[in-house]
Amino acid sequence: MSLKVLVIHGPNLNLLGSREEDIYGSTDLDSINKELEKQAKEKGVQLETYQSNHEGEIVDKIGEAQKKFDVLILNPAAYTHTSIAIRDAILAIQTPVIEVHLSNIYQREEFRHKSMISPVSQGQICGFGPNSYYLALEAACATQQLKGEGQ
Repeated sequence: MSLKVLVIHGPNLNLLGSREEDIYGSTDLDSINKELEKQAKEKGVQLETYQSNHEGEIVDKIGEAQKKFDVLILNPAAYTHTSIAIRDAILAIQTPVIEVHLSNIYQREEFRHKSMISPVSQGQICGFGPNSYYLALEAACATQQLKGEGQ
């Protein structure tokens, strides 16, 4: 049985490549998704990607993930700092969640230093641009291997 991973991209990530390039870089979301799909295929991982600018849609997708996916990679974007609803949705499922950010949120404005998501996630990867997603996919595979070893 192959690993099933869901990647959720939060608000404004559909604008990557054309917004605040000094912070987020010039790579667009489609390119990130294509590279994730390529890496997933090489690893024998089933991958689905999803983007929404709407908190409730993200909450719904997280709730549905438990039945369909082994690991969830989540970039909650601005909802990182504000969404108790997304936090509660993560708490409601048994699926491991890896929090991802393109930028290092701890080197940015003070209000970005607090994540509502990281305390309920398995881990957080931030500051590596698109590589944050690719590292998260590696972590998802490692998580599944550890789970298979009974840890």
